[in-house]
Amino acid sequence: MIANSHEVAAYEAFVTAPVPVRFGPFAVTLTVEGWVRDGLMTLFFLVVGLEVKYEVLRGEFSSPRRLAAPVIAAFGGMAGPAIVYLTLNNGLRGAPQAWAIPTPTDVAFALAALGIFGRGLPQSLRLFVLTLAVADDIVAVLLIAVLYHAPLHAEPLAAAGATLAVLAVLSRWRRAPRLFYAAGFVVCWAFTLKSGLSPSIAGFACALTTPVDPRRADQASVLKTFMDGLHPYVAYVVLPLFAFTSAGIPFTHLGWRDLLAPAPLGVALGLALGKPAGIFLAVAGSLASRLGRRPLGATWIEVFGVACLCGAGFTVSFFLADLALEGVQREAARVAVIAGSLAAVAAGALVLRHARRQRLEAGEGLLEDG
Repeated sequence: MIANSHEVAAYEAFVTAPVPVRFGPFAVTLTVEGWVRDGLMTLFFLVVGLEVKYEVLRGEFSSPRRLAAPVIAAFGGMAGPAIVYLTLNNGLRGAPQAWAIPTPTDVAFALAALGIFGRGLPQSLRLFVLTLAVADDIVAVLLIAVLYHAPLHAEPLAAAGATLAVLAVLSRWRRAPRLFYAAGFVVCWAFTLKSGLSPSIAGFACALTTPVDPRRADQASVLKTFMDGLHPYVAYVVLPLFAFTSAGIPFTHLGWRDLLAPAPLGVALGLALGKPAGIFLAVAGSLASRLGRRPLGATWIEVFGVACLCGAGFTVSFFLADLALEGVQREAARVAVIAGSLAAVAAGALVLRHARRQRLEAGEGLLEDG
């Protein structure tokens, strides 16, 4: 809203203000928006990596049988929007390099929507969404590493790799001070930023070197300590700041021709149509091939409703749009992320509402009602 008010000049001056940082030989100047994207958002990917490692080794994802259907669905949910996007952008000569923008799922938003619109439905649906979104995040990090980076510089890249190796060795020292890990994270981030790779890769990679086993039986592990300690800062500081600096879209600069161009159209339709279709067809295929199982106690219409909710891209889609596009194209893609995500969530809400009504009419009742 600020980007379209009389304060727009102050807003643009703030997000584009250069901020130099120098610490010994390390010297980088980025805008405020750049520091949020390449600095603070590294914490977001660090927490995502910590959650992935914890869930795979100690949590809900430790059972391979539970993983099959949602992981297959995650790949379907990335293929569907990519196909929709590339069909429009190759055929209409748009911006095919931005095909990854509509592929991720914003796990926080999808789970919040499920909590609101899926009350009383089987808890297995929540696990399905969580697993699918985590698999999405892993692939999104890989896509960022492969598709969106500046020219690579060998020396800082090698130094970042060496820092990761030191952190991996450090994880074998059960009584290593937590400060050592924190310092290692910062050093790895700095080298990665200088190397030309997206620093989000450093956050995720550092998380995988963090030990999941506690030092003593009565203590939380280093991984759990960092995960629980950083989560509130990421949720209440980092993500709101990222939304503030990245989602400020001055609509006065955009016309209908910009919003209906192949790139934003592909993003919006990829999220609203491609994502639900890809997930639903992948689940059906996994069951037909007997590789996966439908979420326990869930009906097909409920699975489809959840697939629609997974069309909420938001955070990671904004992040990919910042990396893939520039200028008016990037602003139009941000609008498309919002429009496609809201359309997908609205469709999911309607489908899940119908599913709840079906359960009540069938006399099954909702789980919250016993």
